[in-house]
Amino acid sequence: MNIPIWPGSSSFQPGETPFGFYDNDPQFASDADKFAIFASRRLGYPIVDIELQDLNFYAAFEDAITTYGNELYAYQAQENLLSFQGASLTIPPANNQLIQPNLAATIRLADQYGVEAGVGGNVTWYSGSIDLTPGVQDYDLTVWAQNLGITAGDLEVKRVFYEAPPAIVRYFDPYAGTGTGMMQLLDSFGFGGYSPAINFLMMPINYDLQKIQAIEFNDQIRKSQYSFELINNNLRIFPIPGSFQTKLWIQYIKKSDRNNPYANTGAGGVITNVSQVPYNNPVYSQINSIGRSWIFEYALSIVKEILGYVRGKYSQIPIPNAEVTLNQSDLISAATAEKNALIERLRTYFDETSRQKLLERKGAEADALQKELNNVPRVIYIG
Repeated sequence: MNIPIWPGSSSFQPGETPFGFYDNDPQFASDADKFAIFASRRLGYPIVDIELQDLNFYAAFEDAITTYGNELYAYQAQENLLSFQGASLTIPPANNQLIQPNLAATIRLADQYGVEAGVGGNVTWYSGSIDLTPGVQDYDLTVWAQNLGITAGDLEVKRVFYEAPPAIVRYFDPYAGTGTGMMQLLDSFGFGGYSPAINFLMMPINYDLQKIQAIEFNDQIRKSQYSFELINNNLRIFPIPGSFQTKLWIQYIKKSDRNNPYANTGAGGVITNVSQVPYNNPVYSQINSIGRSWIFEYALSIVKEILGYVRGKYSQIPIPNAEVTLNQSDLISAATAEKNALIERLRTYFDETSRQKLLERKGAEADALQKELNNVPRVIYIG
């Protein structure tokens, strides 16, 4: 039986990995051969034969780097997804970018509350008017909406402009007694010769507020209030319109606009999920020694797995007067356990370096430093 055996050395050339992600990186080319020697010796070479070739080592090495990059950038995409969502699909790769957190997604999530409060949001407010008929108090908004081409049940009234003119536009009475001695104050500043309607003295704002409140309170008690009731799209207004009123203005939204779950993304498309966050495979030469150490260990586990499958095909090798049973099951079980442990260790490491964990650690460090400084004697200096 002629089983290919690892010769003990190799010479990497671009094109010898399955995908060629890192073939043109000189550091990768150098470490590929070094890893092949490292992995073969960890597996027992030259004391035992290794039924692999250099291509197997290169494939495992490339796979380990890609797995490292996948875990790293999957974590980065998750950490910064809210900052990426809504960005154009054509933005540059994020590998070597310092991600600037933003509130775009948070504001987008809060837009719905702005709609209901009438202070903005992502649903268009429309305005329209109803012709008032003297003596008619009730108006059917469903019929009015259908005349505008709005589907029945799609209308939601947000604001009805049927009210008395605001008190601020009716507040101008410079000749009325105010109890503040305004004219005497003007005389004391030498302004008494001017018309009483011209006031060069800035009064406190509470003076204006009290006057406005007095006017509105007077309207509420002594006059018929301007008001309305809106029940099931039937609008009833108070007081009953007279001959001087012609139109009633309202603001409304279409429920179909509010029920639309899709944001306006534009023709070019935007990032909507983690699969679209623009991270590429890592540049091997930019991975530090911590990352490379993990890659070597993970690649070794892959090599063990490959070797286990190879030895499973040749589970027994005949030799003179005996047979040798290979350790296929041991290699595969060990490789599986090591790969799982390495992935778990890497994810834990990333979790400990998350934005939240770093801020918590910085806060704990500041607290500890403050406690330490509190132990410093406080000297009283007498000058």
